[in-house]
Amino acid sequence: MLNLERLRTLDALARHGSVSGAADGLHVTTSAVSQQMSKLEREVGQQLLARNGRGVRLTDAGRLLAGHAATILSQVALAQSDIEAQRGEVVGEVRLAAFPTAARGLFPAVLTALRADHPELRPRTAELEPEAGIRAVLRGDVDLAVVLDWSNKRLPVPGGLATARLLDDAPDIAMPAGHPLADRAEVGLEDFADDDWVSWPEGEFCHEWLMFTLRSKGIEPRIAHLTGEHHTQLALIAAGFGVCVAPRLGRGPVPDGVRLVPVRETMRRHVHAVWRTDADRRPSVRAAVDALRAAGRAVPGPAGAGPGAPAPRS
Repeated sequence: MLNLERLRTLDALARHGSVSGAADGLHVTTSAVSQQMSKLEREVGQQLLARNGRGVRLTDAGRLLAGHAATILSQVALAQSDIEAQRGEVVGEVRLAAFPTAARGLFPAVLTALRADHPELRPRTAELEPEAGIRAVLRGDVDLAVVLDWSNKRLPVPGGLATARLLDDAPDIAMPAGHPLADRAEVGLEDFADDDWVSWPEGEFCHEWLMFTLRSKGIEPRIAHLTGEHHTQLALIAAGFGVCVAPRLGRGPVPDGVRLVPVRETMRRHVHAVWRTDADRRPSVRAAVDALRAAGRAVPGPAGAGPGAPAPRS
């Protein structure tokens, strides 16, 4: 009989591509991963791992069994969802992730609502950028992630995931108070062709969106500073070191010396929740989605989705 936890270890190795990555994903030591794999090899009577330089790779038998392991684990997750749904109680642990401004703008209200409505539910939260959040949901590291894309650049959502639109977020351009355009009622991105930009770190979805959007307008961006924290971006703007895109969700206090001007174009961040379809019937996941949608509707002004927000889609 194949041991489920050892199959879970093999699945993590296949998904992460290394013993250390599997250990991080499973929240165990690398020694524990190696021990589980040694026991699994003895169970099946075949070598599942082979040396590959200083790392390891799956053998043909390892890849074959890993494919079955993914199917088995998916079926186990589906069985757990069905049992939870049959019981109908919102209990246990639910793991949520969100990109930073969504975590700041939505999670306090979501956690408050879940604590009031479902006192036996234990939410756990983490900050993850959109692409990392989707990977974490696919791996089973989190149950649900809040992600984003832009009206002119969509974030691919793989099969096997369900999504629900939470809200649309309208960004502004942040600039020093003494900037020549600071008194404008609205601006376009092309108005800042000669300005330095403060952007998100390279490789993050929003940084790639900014580069794509400016280049589509014939502007080669002058990226002067990279930082993931919006508060840090605004502090740099207040000190006169460029301009930045400043979304409204989770923005918080704006430093003195910064002016925020709306963008002329219909430019929106679309904020979604994503979760695995095999967890769709779990009451804890449904409760978290409902709380997120309510929090999204409550966001004031143009950042809120309003009562007409689209229903969940899968």
